[in-house]
Amino acid sequence: MEKIKILRIIARLNIGGPAIHTILLTAELDKNKFDSLLVYGKESKDEGNMLYYAQEKGIKAYLVPELTRELNLVNDLCAFFKILKLIQQEKPFIIHTHTAKAGTLGRSAGILYNFLHPFRKRKIKLVHTFHGHIFSGYFNKFTTNFFISIERILGFFSAEIITVSESVKKELLMYDIAGLNKIQVIPLGFELNKFLSIPLAQRTPSNIGIIGRLVPIKNHRLFLEAAAKVIHDDPEIKLKFKIIGDGELRSELEGYSAKLNITNHVIFMGWQKDLSAVYSDLDIVVLTSLNEGTPVSLIEAMASGRVVVATDVGGIRDLLGQTIKSEPNEDFETLERGLIIKSGDYFGLANAVKLLLHNPQLRKDLALKSRDFVKNNFTKERLIKDIENLYSAIK
Repeated sequence: MEKIKILRIIARLNIGGPAIHTILLTAELDKNKFDSLLVYGKESKDEGNMLYYAQEKGIKAYLVPELTRELNLVNDLCAFFKILKLIQQEKPFIIHTHTAKAGTLGRSAGILYNFLHPFRKRKIKLVHTFHGHIFSGYFNKFTTNFFISIERILGFFSAEIITVSESVKKELLMYDIAGLNKIQVIPLGFELNKFLSIPLAQRTPSNIGIIGRLVPIKNHRLFLEAAAKVIHDDPEIKLKFKIIGDGELRSELEGYSAKLNITNHVIFMGWQKDLSAVYSDLDIVVLTSLNEGTPVSLIEAMASGRVVVATDVGGIRDLLGQTIKSEPNEDFETLERGLIIKSGDYFGLANAVKLLLHNPQLRKDLALKSRDFVKNNFTKERLIKDIENLYSAIK
């Protein structure tokens, strides 16, 4: 039987869930049925790079250096024609794109290739995964509406649209990106064994962490503001607030930490390769993003048996479950597998953290439920099976 050739395109292999996801899919699909080529672009300064992970998996990825996160007409056109040339060379059956820029350029090149080869026996099928979306928190209203219009056109030509959570699917339907019959949810999947083997934290909490790129959409200022309130309310508290990651806002955030007079409690750790050691060191993991799909940092934290507090955006509730306690005088909710706050509410974040600090039984209960949920729903084996079934069903 002829193998199904997949051309997988991602804008950059910066540290995070989309890069891990695409590398796993490229490396782990059944090689008797699928032939995958990974194409990637150049990450921005300080974003970190996961090319080492691809190399560990034996992947020889194809670099298009002009494919970047930033909008640049010259670079974008150059990247488009390089991708088109690669399509002409490889003649894939499926082009599967990940992230917004790669989705636009990769699918556009596939559409043009099909147009230029009207008599080709097999038309290239287009698949795109929304790991989140850029329709909230990134651009002004005019630019956002422009990108929504582009996504609607690309959605029309796509064979399948994949989202990583039910919440993101609902948002894509709300924006009319594609019809209900074309959008399906395939949750992320990861290699979780190293996290699942971490012992539950039995100690008095001392380290609270946040993991991710230091960019505006991640809203690290909220983390620092909540840290300042926790420290102000209990000046004798012996806590460290650890920021794992790097990015364009590092200097600004370091200055903001000094302005809040909490530098003795805050540690900027930069990118860390050994994440199992990071989660072993943390007691509570926080996410303060303004927009998210399904954040890998929360999945890894939950697999590690660490209790989480997150803003109520994107697919967070899909991860943390149903509300089990929400009283009128509280500014956060206790869910089945974590605590959730309103986006931008440092007061609620601080109070949620303080509740966890003083309630060891709640921490233990949430940690056990979180670990069990992630173990049953976010394994790489489930992800590979779901994607193989999707590819095989495309005609």
